[in-house]
Amino acid sequence: MRPFRVDIPEDDLDDLRSRLARTRWPDELPGTAWTRGIPLGYVRELAEHWRCRYDWRSAEAALNRHPQFLTEIDGATIHVLHAESPEPDALPLVATHGWPGSVAEFRDVIGPLTDPRAHGGDPADAFHLVVPSIPGFGFSRPLRTPGWNARRVAGAWAELMRRLGYGRFAAHGGDAGSVVSLELGRAVPDRLAGVHVSMLLTFPSGAAGELDGLGGRDRERLARLARFEAELSGYMKLQSTRPQTLAYALTDSPAGQLAWIAERFREWNYAAGVPEDAVDRDHMLTTVSIYWLTATAGSAAQHYYEGAEDLRRAARGEPPPPLTVPVGVAVFPDDVLPPVRRLAERDVPGITRWTEFERGGHFPAMEEPDALVGDIRAFFRPLREER
Repeated sequence: MRPFRVDIPEDDLDDLRSRLARTRWPDELPGTAWTRGIPLGYVRELAEHWRCRYDWRSAEAALNRHPQFLTEIDGATIHVLHAESPEPDALPLVATHGWPGSVAEFRDVIGPLTDPRAHGGDPADAFHLVVPSIPGFGFSRPLRTPGWNARRVAGAWAELMRRLGYGRFAAHGGDAGSVVSLELGRAVPDRLAGVHVSMLLTFPSGAAGELDGLGGRDRERLARLARFEAELSGYMKLQSTRPQTLAYALTDSPAGQLAWIAERFREWNYAAGVPEDAVDRDHMLTTVSIYWLTATAGSAAQHYYEGAEDLRRAARGEPPPPLTVPVGVAVFPDDVLPPVRRLAERDVPGITRWTEFERGGHFPAMEEPDALVGDIRAFFRPLREER
């Protein structure tokens, strides 16, 4: 476990600003708004903010307020942020980001989770927080070998927690991190207190009568799934089939990387007219900056390639391997793919907590951190003792 601090050379920041200033912008058909992709005017204004007003050094300092390490596991360099609680009986919790995410997305939940006493909470709800970067993402680079699907990442996390001295622990994840967290529950159920997720994909299997009697809310959620498959999944199809080809464009053009990620923050939140309706602009730009400054657009996209077959099986309604640990599901209604409970319980019979929130989308740690923290605390409260 080698100590690590984020320290981006000033030359790299100068290069970013220079590239943004020299962006070769495309034309745009008038009157198309967001219907054919992220609008030119919006991206130009956001790029100018990134170039002239966004403060990377402030974001860097926020990351460096917490101990960070690099370690080698299964041939990969793993970056981890490790925020220990001042409470001696805190429960270790490994929190996993997804795409397009990073360790920075958990910025606003680190304090409340690790030190509830200082944030108006009960010290009995404290966690030792472990936030690793998935291999190929951010500071977990370079990616040296193929095969880093969710199961392999889960195996690395189990070893990471052992190296940190944690025998029994808890897991939370969103987006791809939810898949990794569920795989942790399958890989080391004897060490897991439980798994909490803010995303759970639920696909109909086509079985007779499976959807009979579903209410209007659940049918609307299935309609979102159909729209996602038909219109919003182009990024996924490209990253899961030709990640290397995509890498050239996103690694050479910061404006391209910006547009590729910023569009997700709008499309994955049904309540958002623009991404800033869902998340703080500079917080989003910290995520974009991490991908740009580490040149990991392509290596992060490889995670989609490695998980493509698992996703195809899920889309066919094939049940995943059994899971015996308790599972908590936080459902945010504006998410692009909120789950259908009946289908979720078909695939994950161990669900013991299901919370429907009134607002929030795909990035709850950034959009609704208080709600997410409260649900994590409540789910693990009865699970802290050995089962």
